[in-house]
Amino acid sequence: METMRASLGDWKQTVKELMEANQRLSLENEQLRKILKRDTPLDPAVDTAEAEALLAAREGTEEVVGEGYDNLARLYHEGFHICNVYFGHLRTEGDCLFCLSFLNK
Repeated sequence: METMRASLGDWKQTVKELMEANQRLSLENEQLRKILKRDTPLDPAVDTAEAEALLAAREGTEEVVGEGYDNLARLYHEGFHICNVYFGHLRTEGDCLFCLSFLNK
């Protein structure tokens, strides 16, 4: 009986961890859907050739100094970690001191 009780306790812990991971992934999925909706053009009549031409023109221009920093700052404000500890993970508990120290460099 004691072995069964211990096994049940282990299973409960595993289920709890899986539920927490599921919740975290659901939040991240929701955040990514919001970003995708915001970045996707609403007008389906936009010609893909025209969009590709605009993209090629943008790539042909000189890279602006600090563009990488701006992209990281944008990612951070969208709710993702940019620090080397949790890079790419969804921020669920407010500001991250590692990320903030990285942005202040």
